[in-house]
Amino acid sequence: MSHSRTITVTARGDRELVITRRFNAPRQMVFDAHTRPELIKRWMTGPENWTLPVCEIDLRAGGKGRYVWHNTKNGADMGMTATYREIDAPHRIVHEEMFDEDWTGGGTEIITTFEDDGETTRMEMVIRCTSKEARDNILKSPMSDGMEQGYARLDRQLAERRAA
Repeated sequence: MSHSRTITVTARGDRELVITRRFNAPRQMVFDAHTRPELIKRWMTGPENWTLPVCEIDLRAGGKGRYVWHNTKNGADMGMTATYREIDAPHRIVHEEMFDEDWTGGGTEIITTFEDDGETTRMEMVIRCTSKEARDNILKSPMSDGMEQGYARLDRQLAERRAA
């Protein structure tokens, strides 16, 4: 069975984005890659010339996360803080995100689910924005391109881990 290995981004209602992607790896492995800083730093770097030097995660309800991306070409930093609301490993994560430079219009709530469907894991991320305008601004941003570049790196990392 062939599954798409690119993200799908769909607007739902006035304030939501639904992002889906399949990974050729077991659910626990994909969940770990989204929750363990030492793994995240290897793939969630965004587009070319960006790194993720800060990735701190306290994975529990009420715990915080901190991410700081750095652009090696122009020296810019982009920081984000997460607050975890619900953790149901390896099935579901609910958290809120707020970027230091609030380009999302007041933060977002993100519900990420990981479904084991035999040979692959289907990840679905629902991003709830504060307004339609905020949702539309995210849609206009290059976020999905950066996410797909990161997920392509994750595909390679997962393949390496499976082969080990």
